[in-house]
Amino acid sequence: MQGAEILLQPGVFPRLLQGLWVTVWIAGVSVGLSVPVGLLVGWLMTLRNPLIRILMRIYLDFIRIMPQLALLFIAFYGFAQAWGWNLDATGACVLVFVLWGGAELGDLVRGALESIPKSQYESAYVLGLSPWQTFSRVILPQAVRRLLPASVNLATRIVKTTSLAVLLGVVEVIKVGQQIIDAHRFEFPTATLWIYGVIFFMYFIVCWPLSIVARRLEKRWAHD
Repeated sequence: MQGAEILLQPGVFPRLLQGLWVTVWIAGVSVGLSVPVGLLVGWLMTLRNPLIRILMRIYLDFIRIMPQLALLFIAFYGFAQAWGWNLDATGACVLVFVLWGGAELGDLVRGALESIPKSQYESAYVLGLSPWQTFSRVILPQAVRRLLPASVNLATRIVKTTSLAVLLGVVEVIKVGQQIIDAHRFEFPTATLWIYGVIFFMYFIVCWPLSIVARRLEKRWAHD
């Protein structure tokens, strides 16, 4: 088929896989760091301290209102000029995705924690558990089960949003695809569809297993 020959050229797939590794690394680090941030933010949102709750709400609203692209430009260009931070493009992406993922996950954690009936707290206290034991052994496990599907969806969103890193010059899979297309634009002028088709399947292969794992955990926990 016309244009498909580019996929057989030496070095095309290895370069795409190298770019995919950069994408997965940024997404993996961002998701991993977002988990403790989100748990902390979600817990703070449930406190009765009005000042803390207002600060957390401002943080969440700011992250939600600002487009991720604007946040990336602020982190990469604004912080460097305002405070002299020497963030490279990859570091700026991880910072923004952690702040974004932590805020979104924090709101999910808040909703999950607040959905736990008060009787669960009272029963734990009757059994002699301390507030920390009640939270870590009784409340948090139930909350995790409730927020898992939405959390997996957030993780896949972070994976897909890493494509914005190309605008900061990060050589991830989208950037590599653009470079390959530009390098062969005269030899294979119709190769764009094939390169981006391969990239689509790469994103699919990364995100699809997350959904499968979440569904299986949901089914297993539903029968526990």
